[in-house]
Amino acid sequence: MTEALDLDHLRSWIGRTETHEELLSPWTASAMAATVRNDGQAWQPGRALPPLWHWCYFLPVAPQNGLGPDGHPARGGFLPPVPLPRRMWAGSQLEFFEPLKLGTPTTKTSKVVDVTLKQGKGGALVFVKVQHEVHAGGTLLQREFHDIVYREAPKSSAAGESAPPQTPPADAAWTVEHLPDAPLLFRYSALTFNSHRIHYDFPYVTQVEGYDDLVVHGPLIATLLLEAAQQNNPGRAVRAYSFKAVRPLTCGKPLRVRGHAAQPDGSATLWAEDGQGALLMQATARFA
Repeated sequence: MTEALDLDHLRSWIGRTETHEELLSPWTASAMAATVRNDGQAWQPGRALPPLWHWCYFLPVAPQNGLGPDGHPARGGFLPPVPLPRRMWAGSQLEFFEPLKLGTPTTKTSKVVDVTLKQGKGGALVFVKVQHEVHAGGTLLQREFHDIVYREAPKSSAAGESAPPQTPPADAAWTVEHLPDAPLLFRYSALTFNSHRIHYDFPYVTQVEGYDDLVVHGPLIATLLLEAAQQNNPGRAVRAYSFKAVRPLTCGKPLRVRGHAAQPDGSATLWAEDGQGALLMQATARFA
């Protein structure tokens, strides 16, 4: 597949931008709170949006006839048309300067900043890095670098076992346990307008992608991890957060989000692991 990749053509997308404007809906925040916090209360205009909940806003609206076979929007457009079949959210690096406020007109500007080709054990990997900046009233509220990886199709049915499991850190100061189920995955897909079939289409994810069940969204794990970190650092604002997906988790399997105590400079090591103690995600947060 590598020889079919025209990297110069893909890199011509570097510098391409798009802008989304949105009045941040309190209803969407209420639905997100019900999903990740078991909070059934209605959120009101003016309330600060928690970190990472912006992923429920500024969503591209691809028409139904513009979807590819995996449920993602067809290749091309804002993102380069990488001719590899599997697309995954590999990680993000975020800085939070001011809170986003519900009911406030807000703008997100996105820019493709890099496209690189690497070789992995399973074949070619194309990494696309996108910068997102969110403004309101001319003020920069947050900046994010989003890493997207495109991969070749799995060479066996054991898609989730392509790499040996990594051992997570030891001596966690806190642990929060979850058991992601199909309704949770459905709700998060709906809130993020995510039609990627690995999260809801059991025949597709098992027969085409080679997983044993529906795949839990990487950004959902990242959100549950940061939610737990904030609960264990009460009264402290999150100023930065970065995470890297290490291994997929499938529906119905235990998820443990864990972390060390924050250091004097506000930094904290965080991670997610499965019920067998295999590392799923590694992350760092910095608190004010």
